[in-house]
Amino acid sequence: MNAFYLILGSEGALSDRAVTKLTAQLKESNCEITNLFAGETIVGDIADALAPSLFSEKRALILRDLQDLPEDNREEIIRYLAAPDESMTVIFVHKGGVKGKALLDAIKKVKPEIISCEPLKKETEKEDFVKSLFLDTGRKATPGAISALVGALGSDMRELQSAISQICADAPAGVIDEVMVDKFHQGRIETTGFDVADAVIEGNVSGALIALRSALETGTDPVMITSAIASALRSLAKVSGANRGTKSFELAGQLGMAPWQIDKARRQLHRWSPGAIADAVGVIATADAQVKGAASDPIYALEKALTRIVSSQRAL
Repeated sequence: MNAFYLILGSEGALSDRAVTKLTAQLKESNCEITNLFAGETIVGDIADALAPSLFSEKRALILRDLQDLPEDNREEIIRYLAAPDESMTVIFVHKGGVKGKALLDAIKKVKPEIISCEPLKKETEKEDFVKSLFLDTGRKATPGAISALVGALGSDMRELQSAISQICADAPAGVIDEVMVDKFHQGRIETTGFDVADAVIEGNVSGALIALRSALETGTDPVMITSAIASALRSLAKVSGANRGTKSFELAGQLGMAPWQIDKARRQLHRWSPGAIADAVGVIATADAQVKGAASDPIYALEKALTRIVSSQRAL
């Protein structure tokens, strides 16, 4: 592998996929991996993670949200760039934009392999992304199935990613077609990731915890579960500000949602106040960071987040 990688762009689904693929490659080479969130580091954390190994073992540092790195910690990276360790792989993850641009420019000078993660705008780009996600799981999908998914969920890459993960886990062996996608959306195929989100949004804490365990047992990545919950909360937030007298198909283009998603969110909103939605978004954002490496026990972090979100609804 290269010594440096720069995952650059604001599309979180693409960024997560890139990190996942690189992490898998590192694990295959028996590499010791350290994950750090740049905004949470203190002076010395990065230098320690980049320090030479006494045993010359292969190591890697994944430094996430580089744009949030405190000013006092940047010199540790600059010094390392001038004299990198041959046994070390460093993966920088930056959301793009002007924040932290000077450090970003310094990293680019060492010629890292840059993986672009800018938002996908063209339908063909989204369809290529969906096709690649299916292939990542060892599954194939018909062009019609791919188009149906992009048409329904193409405004939210994380939700699209989560949906594909669930369809691949639940659909019978063979090529995935439009019929399977249609069954998925109508709920006739058990969608464990979204089952967790639905139970949480509906205030069913026991159902949410049972669905969580079921999802994990069938191999669902915890990141996909936090993504499904975050997506459901975003849908609530969008629909809560829309005119209830406007028909869902008229709102679809404005909100970037399918009509069935709008109808579903409207049914769920009776349990939610704006404050509860805002609090839940913060809770799931913290849980997302924890399952990506910030917590020693990501499953406990997920269970705690689900319980807190449901409790906030009951407090209304």
